[in-house]
Amino acid sequence: MGAGSASGERRRAVLLGPLSPPHVWDPAGPTDGSIAAPLWEALRGAVERVQGEWEKVVEHAASPEEAAAYLALLCAAVRAVAVGQQPSHELPRSALSRRLLGLIRTAFLERVTPMADAPDAGQLLRLLGAMERVGHQLEPDWAQHLADRLSGPDGLELVVEVAHDLRSPLTSILFLAETLQRARSGPVNPVQERQLGLIYSAAFGLSSMASDVIELARGGDRLVDLDPIPFSVVDIFESVRDIVLPIAEEKSLEVRLATPVADFRVGHPVALSRVLLNLTTNALKFTNEGYVEVTGREAGPQLVEFCVRDTGRGIPPQSMETLFEPFRRRKKEGEYAFSGSGLGLSICRKLVEAMGSQLEVETAPEYGTRFHFTLDLPIAGQTLLG
Repeated sequence: MGAGSASGERRRAVLLGPLSPPHVWDPAGPTDGSIAAPLWEALRGAVERVQGEWEKVVEHAASPEEAAAYLALLCAAVRAVAVGQQPSHELPRSALSRRLLGLIRTAFLERVTPMADAPDAGQLLRLLGAMERVGHQLEPDWAQHLADRLSGPDGLELVVEVAHDLRSPLTSILFLAETLQRARSGPVNPVQERQLGLIYSAAFGLSSMASDVIELARGGDRLVDLDPIPFSVVDIFESVRDIVLPIAEEKSLEVRLATPVADFRVGHPVALSRVLLNLTTNALKFTNEGYVEVTGREAGPQLVEFCVRDTGRGIPPQSMETLFEPFRRRKKEGEYAFSGSGLGLSICRKLVEAMGSQLEVETAPEYGTRFHFTLDLPIAGQTLLG
């Protein structure tokens, strides 16, 4: 026999010792005439049966006395709730309490089922309902537990794990919705196409939020391609447009692209793509009529100014002060916010700064909003020749 088995046997021997705790069922406990005596008797028998089966709770109870005390509290609570009263004592939220209540419920139903005279259905439901309500009181305070976890040393890792768990299935939903919408698996009618667009938009929003959480946990300024590499500006623009097109089509908005004359550049395409995608998605979110325009304009021999402009309602002045702050709160319902949590724009600014520039914004009512930044992006061929 191993050490663990021996320890378990010793504990079992202690718990199953000669102690037979009295008064678990209090004869003077709360009852009333609304529930017939046979049902109370069935409940009493169930409690006494659980009292005699300590081996079923040996893994949860520190001692027989603890188990007996919990059983007495549960018995009194069920009886009180069944007659419309509040339990006189606070019930401990623990695995032991939940296990004991489950045993009481099972034993009670086993005693009621074979009764010669079927019990009144309403009275039976009152007793079972009382057990259910007591069970709700035994559930752990998960909100406090989550708050404790989040404020603990592994809180950030927990958030990242949740975000990763969300992003994986959402990526599959995006792929499947796009495949179906583009009729790659067979023809779809206009109604189905619109519904698939809505599915895509919702999944894309959730996936973007998960990505923002992961990025912010990593600092928000992580450049995947640490060294500048050659890339195509046109490819990035067209990729952004393809991703957001279902969102734009659902709102009957036009997505316009204007690329620089010299296409192939040297820089950080992953970060640039992420910034433009975040800005374009947000522009579509706050634009109801007109268009969203993504442009890249030569501003010098190696400089390219990138701009995302929309014809939306513009950003109100009171929102400008906290526009780039993550986890900001709306002061009132419906007020402008880059995203519900403010993560997106904060990450955009960090990535633009990591690429050596500043993210700027111009906005006005009836004009819309224009986010822009300028990057030093040498032309790829000239860099290779140099």
